[in-house]
Amino acid sequence: MENKGNDEVEKLKTKFLSAWHNVKYSWALKPKTLFSRNSPVFLLGKCYHFKAEDDDGLTDTCYEDSDDDFVAGNVEAFRRDFASRMWLTYREDFPPLPGSTLTSDCGWGCMLRAGQMMLAQALILHFLGRDWTWPEALNLQPLDTETWTTTAAKRLVASLEASLHVSPRPSDQGLPPMPQAQALGSAEEADPHLKEMYHRLLVSWFVDSPLAHFGLHRLLRLGLTMGKQAGDWYGPAVVAHILKKAVEEAMDPGLAGITAYVSQDCTVYSADVIDSHRTQTARQDTAEGSDAPPPPPTPPQNNQPTSASTQPDSRAVIILIPVRLGGEKTNPEYFDFVKSILSLEYCIGVIGGKPKQACYFVGFQDDSLIYMDPHYCQSFVDVSTSDFPLQSYHCPSPKKMPFNKMDPSCTIGFYSRSVQDYERISQELSKVLQPSAKEKYPAFTFMQGHGRDYDLSASLTPEKREWPFIRDPRRTVTTAGDFVLL
Repeated sequence: MENKGNDEVEKLKTKFLSAWHNVKYSWALKPKTLFSRNSPVFLLGKCYHFKAEDDDGLTDTCYEDSDDDFVAGNVEAFRRDFASRMWLTYREDFPPLPGSTLTSDCGWGCMLRAGQMMLAQALILHFLGRDWTWPEALNLQPLDTETWTTTAAKRLVASLEASLHVSPRPSDQGLPPMPQAQALGSAEEADPHLKEMYHRLLVSWFVDSPLAHFGLHRLLRLGLTMGKQAGDWYGPAVVAHILKKAVEEAMDPGLAGITAYVSQDCTVYSADVIDSHRTQTARQDTAEGSDAPPPPPTPPQNNQPTSASTQPDSRAVIILIPVRLGGEKTNPEYFDFVKSILSLEYCIGVIGGKPKQACYFVGFQDDSLIYMDPHYCQSFVDVSTSDFPLQSYHCPSPKKMPFNKMDPSCTIGFYSRSVQDYERISQELSKVLQPSAKEKYPAFTFMQGHGRDYDLSASLTPEKREWPFIRDPRRTVTTAGDFVLL
């Protein structure tokens, strides 16, 4: 009986925390985001211009104003593109997380959510291509601060009422099995239907269920192997390693054609990435020797066959590069570098944020970053039905942040479809990484050969090998967060 009483107290605490964070972050939402009409806007490699020929007297526009304000340039295309990216936020009322009684990640799970968004973008590129947009993207309603804050307050009252009699919580046994990738037929014959099924399949992989390949429960279970608990704050480098493991361990046959690579000491070793492209995994062997449905075909991009479809033995690789762009603050010399990275279509974004407040950077305009904010508490979504709601997984409202507010610790992501793709990417990035006259050290480097050829882990204990470090024997170092500061 005593244990039952303690569990009820913990459940009540969780409900109070969820309600409080919902109110807190709802007040932080800004109803309007200003964009200049005189400067291009970049979103994950695509460039948009908001200025029309007769706009000489206008200086800026509000993203969430009425449709009449969107006649300039291709603002509607930007809105559609941004709202089509997958938005993963705080959730509540989902099954308890591994090793805890928590049923919400409010207040601590923002970096994991940012990592989910970056991984989701990689999967969108892999299955649907960069030009894909959600047909319902422009029908999303703007996030209303007053409405959502009122809703949060009502939830707080409901929590108080529920404390008198603890309501049942979803259990693992009550969850339906997660859907697998099916052989969906020809993308050319049923293109809209096929893409809709891919869209729903991708969302289902990120739902907050213990069975979801990339849901919070799976990521936390992997985090436990690194000494991280539910409720702990995760850094961008740790999340990169968790995402890598999640992709590698996902058993869905549709994911056999993609893997992940995490750089070592801010160095991408080309031979390791190429091996990742070419190596057949146990997932593929298992899928081929079982009764599991075959992996779905990759839809063509721009009506052209992809490298992956013409090379069945080649896997796509998600390249994750944890970096630190300065000491206590981001070095201004890296601002142009970040802009260059976000201007590339194979970039899947940057996870970082402000100190202790993570977000997912997807673009920029002038001296401001454009990002997706996970600090928004929403309810658990049941994906057991074929028409489960998708609206809460797409954000109608971008946010902007000055570059000088960006925390220096971050992880940069790229998507490489084939070996040929990687060779082109490494060549292009090597030019971007040329250091300026003031900053002698690039954010990261490419090197030939394997990481093991340089014996990087010989001096590390088995425990420390799980964690990324930046080491340079020529300089004095001090520890901070996931990194050793240079």
